[in-house]
Amino acid sequence: MTTYETNARLELRDRARGLSERYEGQSAKDVLRRIIRSDFHGRIGLVSSFGTEAAVLLHMVGRIDPYVPVIFLDTWKHFPETLAYRQQLVERIGLCNIQTVMPHPAKLKADDPKGDLHSRNPDLCCHVRKTQPMLSALRSLDCWITGRKRGQAETRSDMDLFETQDRWIKVNPLIDWTPEDVDAYFSDHDLPQHPLKAKGYLSIGCAPCTRAVKPGEDARSGRWADSDKTECGIHFENGKIVRPGG
Repeated sequence: MTTYETNARLELRDRARGLSERYEGQSAKDVLRRIIRSDFHGRIGLVSSFGTEAAVLLHMVGRIDPYVPVIFLDTWKHFPETLAYRQQLVERIGLCNIQTVMPHPAKLKADDPKGDLHSRNPDLCCHVRKTQPMLSALRSLDCWITGRKRGQAETRSDMDLFETQDRWIKVNPLIDWTPEDVDAYFSDHDLPQHPLKAKGYLSIGCAPCTRAVKPGEDARSGRWADSDKTECGIHFENGKIVRPGG
């Protein structure tokens, strides 16, 4: 399928490039404060999986404005520990605008009537349970905040601070954070850890498609292990889905 570079897409890409240059070298807190209160005031949200490192951004955003929308995808395939951890963080941080998004029941009935699509066609499963609901939830926003980091996996090593996807700008304020930076933030602010982290789960998605990470593996190696799949399909890089070597 041909992707046409419209003037709107080119202008959005130029804006993302300009924002990356403007905020280069600034702390994650400063970037978030300015884009929430100025650049995208009232038109920005945080997409959160409530995974092992999610509390950092949730805490930062909650301190700036607890009414910023926090969008959580309930795929109906989460670990029970993730759902309990979500509630714990919401109460601990004082988040006031949690938006839980779910897949459309009719689409699940059509594409995954037995609930085993993840084992037969994981890309389609992610499309139905994640991508379609998320893109619908983002309709009222111009910018969304992600917790992605360059050091998480090879496929994320060349990310920019601000990126474009379709008609949105995405910002990755923790782009250069290391695991040590994350651990220090948890410690400094007395944030609770995801209960599965102690069991070796460093990146947590749906239960059927996530395993604990083995010694020496990168943080996302437990996601769709033993397959070529590396992303659920929510994240694209300037219109192109992330793939190994792509």
